[in-house]
Amino acid sequence: MQRIVFTGANLLDGRHAMRPGACVVVERERITAVERAPIESLPGDRTIDLAGKTLMPGLVSCHFHSTYRDISVMPSPLGLEKPPGYLTLAAAANLRTALLCGFTGVVSAGGIGDAIDPQCKLAIEDGLVEGPRLVAGGRGLDVPSGYSDAESWWWELSNHGGHHICSGPESFREAVREEIRQGVEIIKIFPGGGHATERPHTGVSLTKAELEAICEAAHSRGARVRAHAPAKDSILACIRAGVDIIDHADDLDEECIELMLRADTTLVPSMFFTHQLLKQSEGFGAGVPAQMAPLAAGFKQIQKMLPVANQAGVRIVSGDDFGLDFLSHGRYAEELAFYVDVVGIDSLDVIRWATSNGAVPMGLPEDLGGIGVGKLADLIVVDGDPITQMGVLQDRSRLNAIIKGGVFCKDEL
Repeated sequence: MQRIVFTGANLLDGRHAMRPGACVVVERERITAVERAPIESLPGDRTIDLAGKTLMPGLVSCHFHSTYRDISVMPSPLGLEKPPGYLTLAAAANLRTALLCGFTGVVSAGGIGDAIDPQCKLAIEDGLVEGPRLVAGGRGLDVPSGYSDAESWWWELSNHGGHHICSGPESFREAVREEIRQGVEIIKIFPGGGHATERPHTGVSLTKAELEAICEAAHSRGARVRAHAPAKDSILACIRAGVDIIDHADDLDEECIELMLRADTTLVPSMFFTHQLLKQSEGFGAGVPAQMAPLAAGFKQIQKMLPVANQAGVRIVSGDDFGLDFLSHGRYAEELAFYVDVVGIDSLDVIRWATSNGAVPMGLPEDLGGIGVGKLADLIVVDGDPITQMGVLQDRSRLNAIIKGGVFCKDEL
């Protein structure tokens, strides 16, 4: 059995300041030693002197749409823009892109019907295609006339594409069970509008009983629940019902932060999407769609409150709506630099969001997101220092190695 022995590494483990001169040993799929002193080589070892390059955990995107490819902001209806076979191929391509960008783990933020995410996960695990570790998602659950019910009533579509329309607690419970039956591991729900959509920004479209039924049905089967919840009323309702991940949270305030801390809720701010969309709409004047006004107000609010949430200890993770026509797959690391350069978050904190924090929604907090004895060897080698220059992660040529479970997916060392 060949060990991989890294020497001379600048170790960035996702929680602490950079540690120079580290030695790390990988055996099979796990890390077996992390030392400051040189480690004695054994016959058959592959010893790699990193000469000061950064060795860090693989990155995790916790808001990932595998099938998105040049999607417009207001698709109608989402998930039916191409046939299922085409979208499966798009998903496989996007997942491979994420891996080659250093993201060794992704958590779905919703897929479409036909169980594309679960099938891609199976194909990756069987070695049929190359991709990151994947927490598989499925159709978004919503009510008639809710956020994601894009169907005009006279169309009378039998296939709602990326959405599963339900009504009442038992209907939602049945939908959750069916999604899990197809291999879905995280349930996406849409309790409110907003975040660049024409649906009303405020108000909670799902009842308390419906929200609780969703969470009970998912949690009893080991699945988690995430919610599109930009507005304060939907944020609070979801946390109280037991939702695990809040997406967007445009109206984040002190009350939301306090409740998130008590419930140990994960926050995905997804501000980079908002920033890019607002930039795109500049100069249109009166022609800017009506949904841009609440989006701009929400961006200002969360820009103010996100540093407060971070300082308070809310578990914040990275990930956004990549795959849109103005926000393509492959630009994932731009989001990390955005939080440092525009929002003013400390770079080490942003690295923590994308590594150790991201391991929690992956369901592997003990195994991923760090560099320590017993951890899975999901690692990247970076020719540069992401702490002082976060933008280095955007340059794929400076990702010299990408390792998943002890296996090189990219090896330019």
